[in-house]
Amino acid sequence: MKIFVTGATGVVGRRLVPLLREKGHEVTAVAHSPAGRIVLERQGARPIDLDLFDTGAVRAAVAGHDVIVNLATHIPKSPTQMMFRRAWRENDRLRRVASATIVDAAIDANVPRLVQESFAPAYPDRGDRWIDETIPLSPVSYNLSLSDAEASAERFTRSGRAGVVLRFGAFYGPDAFQTLEMLRWARRGWASLPGGPGAYFSSVAHDDAATATAAAIALPAGIYNVVDDEPVSHRAFFDSMADALGVASPKLPPAWTRLLFGSLGEMMSRSLRISNRKLRGATGWSPRYASVLQAWPDVLTQAGLAGARVPGSVREERT
Repeated sequence: MKIFVTGATGVVGRRLVPLLREKGHEVTAVAHSPAGRIVLERQGARPIDLDLFDTGAVRAAVAGHDVIVNLATHIPKSPTQMMFRRAWRENDRLRRVASATIVDAAIDANVPRLVQESFAPAYPDRGDRWIDETIPLSPVSYNLSLSDAEASAERFTRSGRAGVVLRFGAFYGPDAFQTLEMLRWARRGWASLPGGPGAYFSSVAHDDAATATAAAIALPAGIYNVVDDEPVSHRAFFDSMADALGVASPKLPPAWTRLLFGSLGEMMSRSLRISNRKLRGATGWSPRYASVLQAWPDVLTQAGLAGARVPGSVREERT
């Protein structure tokens, strides 16, 4: 197939493009920097620079493609920035405006299939109950635009085409700054995620998110959770991280600390036991890591941190 990918140089996109090329698909991929375009060319894709808010330009770019995979996001570059609502404005604009622009262009160009990224931790707190795709999202103020992006995909489906929404779990991996910050704080003796010790945390490795997206290009229209098979408790998450680092179990932050992070802290402290059963049943996909508990040794090795003993920042250790 001919597949058009936005967000192709992001943490999932840069893993997805080689997978699509290996399967023999032709890939057109959006990149906004010369370095990004060079990487995509080496992966066998056709890179283009495109204004995702220009309907006419997007229509011309996507014409003749069989699938659009929209992974375009603009995530703040550090945990500190993430706490400020203004740092999410461009991400909101991509999800509200660019997603609608892409759908308008895809309908006009008669593209039959769209895959739209979304975010599973926006589900409401459900304690130890499993969460499937029938549970409505409950986004907080910083990610209300998720609903706009999903609504655009639904509008695409109502036009007689196949709109697929992938609700990704919290990402982890050797090049995820969130993961690296968690490792840094764990070495200092603290868990950096608010929430009770028994609260469930549903995550997914970048590599597994990419293989799920590759599988999704043939899915029927609908919403699908992309998470590990086995969500883990906050306590188990950080204990397993500490075991891999060879340090003592970090202290979980007091309940009141979630208030310091505003709506983001409220969302991060939720108990989310999210199921991937629908996606597995529809595609046969399964994650490489059944849970994050199995992933830490590989994450540390790939990040160049296995056996590191310097207690400073992870970024310093990597250099």
